[in-house]
Amino acid sequence: MAKHAATPAGVPIITADPYSQENLTSPHALYEQLREAGPVVYIERYGTWGIARYEQVNTVFRDWKTYSSAAGVGLSNFRKEKPWRPPSLLLESDPPTHTHAREALGPLLSPRALEPLREPFGREASALVDRLATSGSFDAVTQLVEVYTLKVFGDAVGLPDEGRERLLVYGTLLFNSFGPRNQLLEDAQAAAQDVPQWVADNCHREALRPGGFGAQLWALADTGKISEEWAGLLVRSLLGAGIDTTVNGINAAIYGLATHPDQWRLLREDPSLATAACEEGIRWDSPVQIFFRTTTRDVEIEGVHIPAGEKVQCFLGAANRDPRRWRDPDRFDLKRDTAGHLGFGMGVHRCIGLSVARLETEVLLAVLARRVDQIEISGQPRRKPNNTLHAWASLPLAVHSAPA
Repeated sequence: MAKHAATPAGVPIITADPYSQENLTSPHALYEQLREAGPVVYIERYGTWGIARYEQVNTVFRDWKTYSSAAGVGLSNFRKEKPWRPPSLLLESDPPTHTHAREALGPLLSPRALEPLREPFGREASALVDRLATSGSFDAVTQLVEVYTLKVFGDAVGLPDEGRERLLVYGTLLFNSFGPRNQLLEDAQAAAQDVPQWVADNCHREALRPGGFGAQLWALADTGKISEEWAGLLVRSLLGAGIDTTVNGINAAIYGLATHPDQWRLLREDPSLATAACEEGIRWDSPVQIFFRTTTRDVEIEGVHIPAGEKVQCFLGAANRDPRRWRDPDRFDLKRDTAGHLGFGMGVHRCIGLSVARLETEVLLAVLARRVDQIEISGQPRRKPNNTLHAWASLPLAVHSAPA
């Protein structure tokens, strides 16, 4: 992305690189710097405007007319650069296109529509946790959460069993593509190879099992409510955004519970707090750390003038730990009122799949609370650097099964 000919006057200039390995894996020192520098900063390396305080991020997300998603929610500007894939009808569009897409997909993902999935989700979670808990130790990322999410979400969409693990590779590519063309993106592209084509092939009607979200979208195309092109693109949106975000949201909650034994005890005593654990995990360790908007007009934020056509870098992970909004924000606390957290976004672009992610997370955490007495970190956790996500590569756990 081209930089300004001259840096803007009167705005705090940030020379740090938000996309360095250090800041991607351990971002909170940078986030404090961004928040304390001012309500708006200038990220010199990329020529973008940065906002990291809760109030301003919330305001930007709620005003789609001024801060557009249609130019891309990553660093690249679709008005100036051709995207590597057709833009998402949900993530990378504004009303009225965005509204029509939500009207098509939204009813399929409502809490009421999802309730029949609670039983099969619970069955899969119970079988998996029982099997892993008997060993006394396992990796929460690779052996529990990825396996569970690929199974239950893949079944819900109607994907074939074979090849689902490619969705993890696709998610790594997708979310790295929202950042700069750095080594992370190049490595993700090299690893993906034919994965985007596999994803495209499995968005087709013929590849999807009857009864799943995918088949229901194609049924809408049959009625004329959406086009066949839209049906495929909306299935692709599910496959792109529905795995990695949920995997890392669940891992965030598990890490919070494992490192805060008092909160694990609360969940053990009352497994219905799994709902609170889901929300607090997403606030405390937001899976999506950075999203962009593009100004549609000249605008002023807290006295800072931002011209039209500029990229505004919204630091969700920083806003969700802003002490101006949250008391003791670095603590994982199941009793916290998390209403208004930005982990699912805000405004018209708020995550349309949040009810699915919540259901998957609540079910698995409740099963863990009922089947496992103690949980603790048993080795060195490892982050998986990503240009957008605060992701995990490994989270080794030691557990003690609860009495039958």
